[in-house]
Amino acid sequence: MAGEIGPATAPQVRTALERCLHDGITTIDVDLTTVGLCDSSGLRVFLDASRHAAETHASLRLHHPSPQTARLLADTGSDRVLL
Repeated sequence: MAGEIGPATAPQVRTALERCLHDGITTIDVDLTTVGLCDSSGLRVFLDASRHAAETHASLRLHHPSPQTARLLADTGSDRVLL
């Protein structure tokens, strides 16, 4: 992923993650190295995908979040689930 994850791009991220789960992928590692911003709409997509993954005995993990995204994850307690 690259750029920003916000209201305009969150649906595309959701579709990509749902496709992974639909295709039977059991470990989804999301590299956020080139993602500069992830807002609450992006966070909701990751949390929903993580919950759906857990229901299907799969996992979703975020790697290399930007400082802004890391703060968002920590402030919401989502870091314990997604990192």
